[in-house]
Amino acid sequence: MFIFFIFLWVYLGMLLGGIVLIRRGKKIPGKIILTACLLLLTAPLAFLGIGVASLMIQMLLGVAPDRYAAILSCIAALLIAVFLCLLWGVLKKKKVYLPICVMSVILMLALGGNAAYDMYQKSIPKISEKDDLLYTYAPYAEGSKVYIPDEKPNLRFTEDIPKMDGATALYPIYSSFARMVYPREILEGEGNEFEIYNGEYLRCTRTPQAYENLAEGEVDVIFAAAPSEEQTAYAKELGVEFEFTPIGKEAFVFFVNAKNPIEDITVEQIQKIYAGEITRWEELGVKGMGKIRAFQRSEGSGSQSTLEKLMEGKELMEAPKEDVVDMMAGIIDRTADYKNYKDAFGFSFRFYSMEMIRNEQIKLLRVEGVYPKEDAIEDGTYPLASEFYAVTRTDASENTRKLVEWIQGEQGQDIVKKTGYTPIEAGS
Repeated sequence: MFIFFIFLWVYLGMLLGGIVLIRRGKKIPGKIILTACLLLLTAPLAFLGIGVASLMIQMLLGVAPDRYAAILSCIAALLIAVFLCLLWGVLKKKKVYLPICVMSVILMLALGGNAAYDMYQKSIPKISEKDDLLYTYAPYAEGSKVYIPDEKPNLRFTEDIPKMDGATALYPIYSSFARMVYPREILEGEGNEFEIYNGEYLRCTRTPQAYENLAEGEVDVIFAAAPSEEQTAYAKELGVEFEFTPIGKEAFVFFVNAKNPIEDITVEQIQKIYAGEITRWEELGVKGMGKIRAFQRSEGSGSQSTLEKLMEGKELMEAPKEDVVDMMAGIIDRTADYKNYKDAFGFSFRFYSMEMIRNEQIKLLRVEGVYPKEDAIEDGTYPLASEFYAVTRTDASENTRKLVEWIQGEQGQDIVKKTGYTPIEAGS
């Protein structure tokens, strides 16, 4: 839209200029009128081309749509002005070329400033559910970090093999389960990479899709936090009931940029931040940090559902959005991934966040004075520890039930602990 406002501005300027000349009794040269007519016919197509080119540039650069469109439109308007001045033979006059030079410098600085800003944005670490975590813990990937017990499993499947899915944060656990009890040949992809997202027996489609897959019978067991109200309602619409078997405990953690001096936060303060009642770091005793940039996760994700439960009926403020270019749908909005700005505030589950802070760029906060260490989860002193589940349908197959029983047993709980989570016995 901004392109067309610039387009309108150019023509209004030309029209007003013509009116001023007429009111002063000056004759408008014929070539000026001809130029104006030609521009009236050709400029819309030119601006349309500029708009399409601008959009393509923005799609390539991954930036929001209006900034570059505005700058490019102004550059186009300036070029039109230069062209007119050439036709009128006045470009060499100081009062003409000096403003044009000044405007050219301003536009170049604006273009360079935007490019520099985009480079700065790209330099800020983004924390999201990264694909490389899945490859890192794929069952048979080269150099995989998946935990492999020394002892042989007391359960192995060769037929009627349950299909697994679940949350990214729990993938290291159920990848290890699959490595232990499933035949190798069904876990390897046909090509050079492992089938992580849509493998037949082991996949990781993330919490929202995993619950949907279970409800629709696409998989037999998923590993996730408790579902959102929408996920439960969707299952009921299909006449499906879920069974939740606790298999471990995990801490729900909050983190900030490592340079942020804050160390401790209360549950009440967290609730007020995400309700929009606390908006500045000064309200938490941190000076010079300005507004709190509180990130959220996408609707239906395990950590977002946990945050909603933590709010205890308080209305959750709108999540920060970002513009995304979708090749089919154009420019769309989605919940922004956490970016590690100095004023950022985010949340996740402990193990997943530990994977993210190996570069020491974010810092976990104590909640109610307790740091989210394993022993604090085990003894219950960390206030935001909760169970995660092996979720099945009430009509689960016999082999699916055998798998869940094995996970609850000694070998399954050993995998939970050695992977970096808290076994259900230790956390009970």
